[in-house]
Amino acid sequence: MAFKHFSSLVLLTLASQAVRGAVMKRATCADGRTTANAACCVLFPILDDIQEALFDGAECGEEVHESLRLTFHDAIGFSPTKGGGGADGSIVTFDEIETAFHANGGIDDIVDAQKPFIARHNISAGDFIQFAGAVGVSNCPGAPRLNFLLGRPPATAASPNGLIPEPFDTVTDILARMGDAGFSPEEVVALLASHSVAAADHVDETIPGTPFDSTPGEFDSQFFIETQLRGTAFPGVGGNQGEVESPLAGEIRIQSDHDLARDSRTACEWQSFVNNQAKLQSAFKAAMDKLATLGQDRSKLIDCSDVIPVPKPLQSKAHFPAGLTMNNIEQACASTPFPALTADPGPVTTVPPVPPS
Repeated sequence: MAFKHFSSLVLLTLASQAVRGAVMKRATCADGRTTANAACCVLFPILDDIQEALFDGAECGEEVHESLRLTFHDAIGFSPTKGGGGADGSIVTFDEIETAFHANGGIDDIVDAQKPFIARHNISAGDFIQFAGAVGVSNCPGAPRLNFLLGRPPATAASPNGLIPEPFDTVTDILARMGDAGFSPEEVVALLASHSVAAADHVDETIPGTPFDSTPGEFDSQFFIETQLRGTAFPGVGGNQGEVESPLAGEIRIQSDHDLARDSRTACEWQSFVNNQAKLQSAFKAAMDKLATLGQDRSKLIDCSDVIPVPKPLQSKAHFPAGLTMNNIEQACASTPFPALTADPGPVTTVPPVPPS
């Protein structure tokens, strides 16, 4: 019996070593970097190129915001009944058609900026859009490390018009459109975490680069806090379609964000991200993984997630902007109290614009 027990232990040890060896074995690329799959080695030169030449030395800036917007606008062009290839790069391949859609106003700038990289590195437009989005987000402290799967075939047709939600759409219309593409109301809210590192150029043409929250260089829950603050003024000329009053000078608020933060179908999920960085990261990562492979056969894609850089941790804490308190919150979730937060010291916060590249 003792011999049998010893033999079992030996076999278990050898099996464990074999498993560890299989897990630890990685492909070494030409530049010395390693990845779990040798097919992913082609991404390292692209990573270096876009970090330096597109993202201005790996900054969480304007091109990151625009690249993240492009991931959504390309992928959401998908419907089981109306057509569209999803995350297939059609917004670049058929840019003369899709950039003319009303919902894609201003997106031609980032399409034009990404085109040379796509041509230079011989990568499909669908792959490049999602890769650039994942890499760009990694430059923002507090962000999750997004997944990236390689191998999307070239787009074969333009997306139909009318599949991209607009800022002036009702919550019912937005949830219906996103539901048609396979997203739950909770996933819709999670995807809007992208507005934590975003700025608007074309909602109000007089004030390009206007952020959606006071910390556009950080992936944090300030967006979910500040959208629930009572709006008091427009940052620019006002009266723009899809814009409502915001709580801070220099900050813009779009109608759909305002409404989703207050609608009974989404308000509690919205509030749940306040001061919950772990949930914010995990929910956004899962929703983006789903978005980035919309319309694709995942079984034919290669997991190259380990090529995406690891974002820096968030150093700041959730807070009320200076000069504002709980009294300025428009409580919308009926079942859960708003989290207790402290306010920044000093005069009332004014948000500067995001500088152009």
